[in-house]
Amino acid sequence: MQLAIREAAIAAGAGEVPVGAVVVRNAELIGQGYNQPVAKSDPTAHAEIVALRAAALREKNYRLNGVHLYVTLEPCAMCIGAMLHARVERLVFGAYDSKAGAAGSVLDLANNRLLNHQMEVNGGLMQEECAAILEKFFESRR
Repeated sequence: MQLAIREAAIAAGAGEVPVGAVVVRNAELIGQGYNQPVAKSDPTAHAEIVALRAAALREKNYRLNGVHLYVTLEPCAMCIGAMLHARVERLVFGAYDSKAGAAGSVLDLANNRLLNHQMEVNGGLMQEECAAILEKFFESRR
């Protein structure tokens, strides 16, 4: 999660909502990313998607069986959808998102038995640190 927090700090420095993500397989970093929708004029450039794209390019396969994705904020529905499509094994997130979280807060898409894949979800890792990054960013915007 420390690496994801570093990615979130890069996003904050770039004026993006500070969310960072990393993809790991067998304790090896295979993808990382931070929020970039403003810089890239791309509504899909969330940290999770950027990290998944990097991992898929490295692995030369969009199927990322056996990977764990760490992200500083509970993912939205779009990001959970991408993780399910990539066959992410485990999602670990920091801060909960009571407005758009799709890993249990608003929706629970990660474990919907109607879908063809489910993943293990662990929320709240370093929750205070992850939430503080977001709070500081939005306080500076007010």
